[in-house]
Amino acid sequence: MNGKEGRLTLTKWLGLLPALTVLAVLFAGALVFAAVQSFGHAPQYGVTEFPTLKYYRGVLGDDGFWVSLGITFYYALVPTVLGGALSLALALSLSRRFRGKALALFLYRIPMVVPYLVGVSLAILLFANGGLFARLFHALGVIATPADFPRLIQTSGGVGIMMVYLWKQVPFMTAMLYANLIVIGRQPEEAATLLGASPWQTFRHVTLPRLMPALVGSTLIVFAFNFGAFEVPFILGAGYPNTLTVEAWRLFDNPDYSQRPAAMAIVCLLTLISAVCVLLYLMLSRRFDRTVGRAA
Repeated sequence: MNGKEGRLTLTKWLGLLPALTVLAVLFAGALVFAAVQSFGHAPQYGVTEFPTLKYYRGVLGDDGFWVSLGITFYYALVPTVLGGALSLALALSLSRRFRGKALALFLYRIPMVVPYLVGVSLAILLFANGGLFARLFHALGVIATPADFPRLIQTSGGVGIMMVYLWKQVPFMTAMLYANLIVIGRQPEEAATLLGASPWQTFRHVTLPRLMPALVGSTLIVFAFNFGAFEVPFILGAGYPNTLTVEAWRLFDNPDYSQRPAAMAIVCLLTLISAVCVLLYLMLSRRFDRTVGRAA
């Protein structure tokens, strides 16, 4: 490496230093602090048992932890898969020419600038048993009373949670996929069509492989967010079971401060599981790249 390249590398690292400092302090520092407490060093709560696996054994030995873990995966994975499929279809549609395309490109982006809590409020106003749709169906004679409207909010099925996730995240994933389609252009698809490929063959062997980096990146971000989300499942989820983030908050909010290291143990396990899932997903996407010949 010559002097010019070294200075360029140093300049890049100095440019990244503010962001890396924030990550180190707010994320890595907080995670280390939580890990220390989870191993029994929390004198502010009257816990001085470091090092101990007592809290991890207690969490992992509780059947409720595994139920909450399953719910957490359910709330994270289902919207990610559904959202990825919907975003792919929407991005492909937007890449075509049609009347009103400019308006469609404007409208689909609106949820991205709206906070999640606004989506939660809208879900409650629209889909609760006393909400707008319940009263509308009652006025139309579809149901006898608004209370007969199917319960979509605060159930373990998580329909309300997933509606909010899809409403917010489909536009985000669509934007990433649409931008990738614009960069790729229509030439590869047109060439495949001229060579006799069917629409399905063109999509499977030409379009999808070229979209995989954007699809993997967007779904990875969405899954990681859903896996660690708190406010949406806390408000729209069932009282029990609920996600690990909600259960950690309940332990931390317990008047018995000695339970707070157990909450930190859940946070550390949640982080570890999320990191393993992300790593496995990246490995699978890398294998797909090798299969289609895009990676060495």
